[in-house]
Amino acid sequence: MSIPLSVLDLAPIPRGETASSAIAASVALARRAEEHGYERVWYAEHHNMPRIASSATSVLISHVGAQTSSIRLGAGGVMLPNHSPLTIAEQFGTLDAMYPGRIDLGLGRAPGSDQNTMYALRRDPRSADTFPQDVLELQAYLAGESRVPGVDAIPGRGSHVPLYILGSSMFGATLAAALGLPYAFASHFAPAMLEPAVAAYRREFEPSAQLARPHVIAGVNVVAADSTAAAQEQLAAVRRNLAIGLFGRGQALTDEQADQLLAQGAGQHVSTMLTHTAVGTPAQVREHLEGFVQVADADELIVAHQSGSLEGRLRSVQLLAEAMEPVTV
Repeated sequence: MSIPLSVLDLAPIPRGETASSAIAASVALARRAEEHGYERVWYAEHHNMPRIASSATSVLISHVGAQTSSIRLGAGGVMLPNHSPLTIAEQFGTLDAMYPGRIDLGLGRAPGSDQNTMYALRRDPRSADTFPQDVLELQAYLAGESRVPGVDAIPGRGSHVPLYILGSSMFGATLAAALGLPYAFASHFAPAMLEPAVAAYRREFEPSAQLARPHVIAGVNVVAADSTAAAQEQLAAVRRNLAIGLFGRGQALTDEQADQLLAQGAGQHVSTMLTHTAVGTPAQVREHLEGFVQVADADELIVAHQSGSLEGRLRSVQLLAEAMEPVTV
C-alpha cells in the first residue's frame, strides 16, 4: 500500500519530566519523521493541560522548523475561535517567510480547553458561531485579498499558506466541502462520526483555487515495536497516562492507581478513544492500517505515535515507515 504518512505530535510531557524535555523530544521526533519520508508534522493547540506542551503552536513550529530542513510543519490545529484571523494570518505568514513552502495551517473551532480556560483566554463563548466567516477572513488575508478595508497581514499577505479544516463531526466535513479545502478527521480520539463525515465531505466537495478534488487526512494511533509484547506493554502505559490525564484530577498517580481508574470505568472511555489504534510488530501494524484506510476512505494518514517514552515513539516512527514502504511524499 502506498499512502502518505504524517505525524501528529501533542508534545506530551511524561510524568516526572518538563516542558523543556517535551519540546526537545518534539524536535527529535520531527527529525526522525523527516529522515523516514513522512509528509508533515502537526502540533495541536491545547490549553491548561499539564501533560501537553503544544499550547503556543506557532512558537513550537518555529523552533522545530529551525532544526529540520524539508518536512512540512503545521497546526493540527489552531483553534481559531481563540484568536483573531489577522493574528493567525500574521503568525503563519511569518512562519512561511521563515520556512517557505513548508507551512500548513489546520483550523478547528473547538476551544481546546475548559470553561475557566476559555475565560482566561478572553474567548467569547459565541465565537465558534462565526468560525466559517473567520476562516474566510483568514484565507483572504493569506491570499492578499483582505475583506477588511485597509488591513493586511504583514507578513502573510499573498503567502497562500494552505488551509485544512479539522473536525470530528458533520459540521467540519460540510464546511471543508463547501470551501474546497482538505479535511482532517480526528479519528485518533473521536472516532464515532468518521465514516458519515468523510462520505458527506466527498459527496459535497466543491473544487477551489487551493484544491481540485477532495483530500481526506485521517487520524490514527500507532504503537509499533519490535515485538508484540513490547507494543502491548507500551499500549498499557498509554492507557494509564490517558486515564490519569482524563480522570486523575491533576494528581500524580502511580501505575497501580491508574490501573484502578481503568478498572473503575475509565477503561471503557479510553478504549473508545483508542478505537483506531494499530498495535504490534510492523507487519501487524501494516495489516491494521490497510483496513483502516479502507474504513476511513483516507488519502493520507496522520499518526499519533503513542508510547510512554521518547525512544518508543522514535522507534515506532521508523518501524511504521519501513512497514508502509513505499510512502508517497
